[in-house]
Amino acid sequence: MSAYQVTQLGLGSQIKSSESKARVESELSVDNVQAGSHLKVALLLTIEAGWHVNSHTPSEDYLIGTALDLLPKDGIIVSDISYPKGKLVKLAFADEALDVYEGTVPIFLSLKLSEKTQPGLDTVRGKLRVQACNDQVCLAPGFIDVGIPLNIVPVSTKVQSMNDSLFSSYVIEGASASTLGSNEIARIFETQGFLLTFVAIFLIGLALNLTPCVYPMLSITVSLFGGQSDTNTLRVFFKAVVYVLGMATMYSVLGVTAALGGGIFGGWLQSLWVLGGIAVLLFGLALSSFGLYQLQMPYWLTSRLGGTTGTGIISLYLSGLVVGVFAAPCIGPPIIALLAFVGAKGDPLFGFWTFFILSLGLGFPYLILGTFSGMLKKIPRSGVWLVWVERIFGVVLMGASLFYLSLALFPKLTAYVIPVTLIAGGIYLGFIERSGKENKVLQKIQWGFGLVAVVFGVFVFSAFLEPGVSWEKYSVQKIAEAKKNQLPVVIDFYADWCIPCLELDRKTFTDAQVIAVMKEFVRLKVDLTHFDLPESEELRKQYKIAGVPTIVFLDRDGEELSSARVIGYLPPHEFTARMKNVLNGSSL
Repeated sequence: MSAYQVTQLGLGSQIKSSESKARVESELSVDNVQAGSHLKVALLLTIEAGWHVNSHTPSEDYLIGTALDLLPKDGIIVSDISYPKGKLVKLAFADEALDVYEGTVPIFLSLKLSEKTQPGLDTVRGKLRVQACNDQVCLAPGFIDVGIPLNIVPVSTKVQSMNDSLFSSYVIEGASASTLGSNEIARIFETQGFLLTFVAIFLIGLALNLTPCVYPMLSITVSLFGGQSDTNTLRVFFKAVVYVLGMATMYSVLGVTAALGGGIFGGWLQSLWVLGGIAVLLFGLALSSFGLYQLQMPYWLTSRLGGTTGTGIISLYLSGLVVGVFAAPCIGPPIIALLAFVGAKGDPLFGFWTFFILSLGLGFPYLILGTFSGMLKKIPRSGVWLVWVERIFGVVLMGASLFYLSLALFPKLTAYVIPVTLIAGGIYLGFIERSGKENKVLQKIQWGFGLVAVVFGVFVFSAFLEPGVSWEKYSVQKIAEAKKNQLPVVIDFYADWCIPCLELDRKTFTDAQVIAVMKEFVRLKVDLTHFDLPESEELRKQYKIAGVPTIVFLDRDGEELSSARVIGYLPPHEFTARMKNVLNGSSL
């Protein structure tokens, strides 16, 4: 596609954000609004033909979903926001169908006016976040201004209902599945009933134990119960129940908060400050496991909680309460759906029981672990062995700290925490940590453990390092140097929110032929994720970038070969052919 064909995409000469491809109109269920009454609102999102926007719950985590944000207004309460179900569309650049909106779709919500609201004209304002793509390129995420005009009248004024057919699909009573749009949890409640759904929620909680978030919980649980002197299994089991109930309380509070706050607590749990705070706390616990210091509550507090051992009933309950915080940021898609469902239903009691059952599933393994952790004391020469076990948990805690830190600061690098922890931990636990130097059996186990951890870590790390094109960051100096050395240049303009860009990286730029031919070029990348920054705007204007991905080729004299420009996704064989034509000076 040539540079002159850009206009055929409807993009113009500069990159636009997504609001240029969609508009929003509001429709009300009544012509006038009485003070103290409620009404239904439909925001009709119309997307330009040939384009689509991601649904509210997109198919992939990295996609930016459609989301409504209305500004608070005195005397008016917004509730029961319902997004439409998306449409699965197979696009040229994606292996799997994507969940998107096309054409015109309604977003429903309800407004409740205070009885003290004064008559007159008023407007509820806000913004709708969208990201628009077509079959080739994606535009920058944008915000569409939303205005809901209200004509507020006295109670004595008669009102007429409107748009009955439009609002027939929007049911508020009982917070049914239609109120909650495409929420899968809602549909399970609607079709399977409460009993089976609560069983499913219990299993979801159980599945959370497969996530890295539970690593610190394992360490703390063993530390709490492994050092206790009580050998009565029934009493230890009761203490484990109290411990798990502490975890359940924390999650139940999460459910109630979601019900009262419309599900926004999940976003707060994933904020930079919360994730960073947990990372710091885990780092401190890790240092304690490495023997740098010993964490111990003041005597005046432990004596009131049940003893200096930290295994009193109240102490264990509070420990469970705190430990539950570590797993709270594990907000995968099922938990997001659960938060959204509870938030839309708005029933605190229902939110309490839903997340209480979730936490029972999460806590079930710790019930068993807590009950039988005391068996560690029966290991021969347990002092030496337990020192090494404590160091293992120290490594696990350090890895968990890195996990949360990467989530907060470097989310793209989170996957690498696992192999890094395995390799570094294997080297330390197997060959540096000296607790087993006087015990030949333990020393051999340490060597074997360390070797297996390092080998497995290298294996996992190599799986992440797929072959691909190596790029350099764009600079004027590199362009000048390439021109001086008579080398052709390829420039990749991309953005993190761009789906075809990711597909180019995953498919085209990992192809062996593409990698081989690309070595003939100086390879530069330009990040347009923040497309409105001055430096980004300057490059967009210089190279007339209309959308991303855009691949620009410069000849050996530093001049662009307009006919070679690539806009959108291009499969490996076509991209290879285009590069060969550039190298041979052939016309495209």
